[in-house]
Amino acid sequence: MLRFADLLERHSDELAALETWDNGKPYEQAANEEIPMLIRLFRYYAGWVDKIHGLTAPADSLHHVQTLHEPIGVAGQIIPWNFPLLMFAWKVGPALACGNTVVLKPAEQTPLSALYVSKLFHEVGLPPGVLNVIPGSGSAGADLASHMDVDKIAFTVSTEIDADIDKAVELSHSAVFFNQGQSCCAGSRTFVHERVYDEFVEKTKVRALKRIVGDPFKKGVEQGPQILFFRSHTEQFEKILKYIKSGTLESGGEKLGSKGFYVQPTVFSNVQDNMLIARDEIFGPVQSLLKFKDVEEVIRRANSSHYGLAAAAVADSGFRVQMGFEPRHQPSKVAILPWHHKSVLFSGWHALYLYKYYIYIYIYTYVYIEFPSKFGGGVAPPHPFIDPPPPAGAFTQNIDAANTISRALRVGTVWINCFNIFDAAIPFGGYKMSGHGREKGVYSLSNYLQVKAIVTPLKNPAWL
Repeated sequence: MLRFADLLERHSDELAALETWDNGKPYEQAANEEIPMLIRLFRYYAGWVDKIHGLTAPADSLHHVQTLHEPIGVAGQIIPWNFPLLMFAWKVGPALACGNTVVLKPAEQTPLSALYVSKLFHEVGLPPGVLNVIPGSGSAGADLASHMDVDKIAFTVSTEIDADIDKAVELSHSAVFFNQGQSCCAGSRTFVHERVYDEFVEKTKVRALKRIVGDPFKKGVEQGPQILFFRSHTEQFEKILKYIKSGTLESGGEKLGSKGFYVQPTVFSNVQDNMLIARDEIFGPVQSLLKFKDVEEVIRRANSSHYGLAAAAVADSGFRVQMGFEPRHQPSKVAILPWHHKSVLFSGWHALYLYKYYIYIYIYTYVYIEFPSKFGGGVAPPHPFIDPPPPAGAFTQNIDAANTISRALRVGTVWINCFNIFDAAIPFGGYKMSGHGREKGVYSLSNYLQVKAIVTPLKNPAWL
């Protein structure tokens, strides 16, 4: 597997080009972000190959008990089209590291990179039959899942921050429009505090209008075409346009150009929770801006979702915001933003974004939301200009706030002081309808291992 990772590195350019041809994502995104991550994932799992072992279990004094961790056998795997190579690594890496054979069905829209990578795997000496890629439509996946010789099915379907609202706009923009909005962790819902809502809407609109859409192989292009489906080349494209029917349209909302399947970066304001664009996963370049008033409201709306993949919290090390320690700085001001599938929220020195996978705290402007009384609420905050917050030094108080809120969220991942960190060692998965089990990290190995207990009688043990 290490030799395979080295071979992937030598073929980085071809792999990035295949991802762009297959998926439409910008070449620079594939080459600079996704292919390096692909290589790191396989190197990570290569390190586990000789470290999987059983345990000795305590039992009564007359028996010796040990456990073995054995491969499950044949792993059937079905991967989606939004991140073809990364999903390939998330599934194939742990399965092979645990000693299984794999039958993998890539998405019918994006089979090229999986076929190419499996060819490279065999070039480094992987025996025939260990890794098998079977392109096909949904019926191929159904046949794979129902086959009696398949033992397991795994599938995926569907530093210091400036106190500047412009930064918050840019961060939420990236969270929504990355990968043409075709990401299960895209921040399609952005919750903005009512005191800065109008300003945030205007700046978000301006940023969306500046987004560069076009040929994904051209340098500087930020957004390529939407994915194509074999049964209907316009299916995903038309699905996105169908959602663009409610709220107040601030920018975009139309097909871009006369050729291809390009959608204008679209921003809606005055979106309500019961609207279709606020409830469903659009999987396209559409951002909905929702207004909120207080922390309790946002947490309630976040946890009421049927989804709960992850959350992230970002606190600014450049500000010392107290959490009930110095009365003149109580309460610490934190805003929360939840997503039905994913959401972002801004307010106070920090803003907490929640979405299907993550929650962020981001400092960007001096607008305050008071915490509940248990955080020392009820004391007026210092004036941001007359009585500014003290310099960096009590950073842990902000972390306490992030941890307190993140523990209340029923999600599978919480990021603190960071965003979109997908290291190979970090487990990834969700609560509730966001899925079962975990991918990546040591926890992913349990998906492809079964435990056997071996009990042996002891004759004349020394301790008796």
